[in-house]
Amino acid sequence: MCEITNPSDILITERDDNPAGSCIVSSMEGTRPILVELQALTSQTVFGYPKRTANGIDFNRLSLLIAVLEKKAGLNLGSQDVYLNVVGGLKINEPAIDLGIIAATVSSFKNLPIDKGTVVLGEVGLTGEIRSVNLIDKRLKEAEKLGFKKCIIPETNKKLLKENYKLDIIGVKN
Repeated sequence: MCEITNPSDILITERDDNPAGSCIVSSMEGTRPILVELQALTSQTVFGYPKRTANGIDFNRLSLLIAVLEKKAGLNLGSQDVYLNVVGGLKINEPAIDLGIIAATVSSFKNLPIDKGTVVLGEVGLTGEIRSVNLIDKRLKEAEKLGFKKCIIPETNKKLLKENYKLDIIGVKN
């Protein structure tokens, strides 16, 4: 057995290109931040009822976020099968990755890649608002340490930041 000093680095190293439907998020394992890749795939449904599949996150959370996208962003995902996977086989039960799930899904649906140097985090409410997440400083330091250039976070978290980061931090409300 050998120690893994930086699990984030191992979980995102195989991401060489920048495909549509891929997004890096920051999750917490106890008090340690871990950057993880989320992958989403949307495709025209073959049957009358769209299929939803979630590996590594709660299926009901995916369904809820798809409903928010349809209602608040006007995306027609009712005719799309939606598959979501947390790379590395991790199970994440944290609302801080909601915005990343939405970003990866929209990226796949529109076939537009998310910039490879971007980390996305934030909880998404039923009305489409982006809610603050805990331990934001630790999450940002981990992203900075791994060489990311941009971080999309809740606007309320951005207003409360006390430190300066080498990241381009973008605050979003909805």
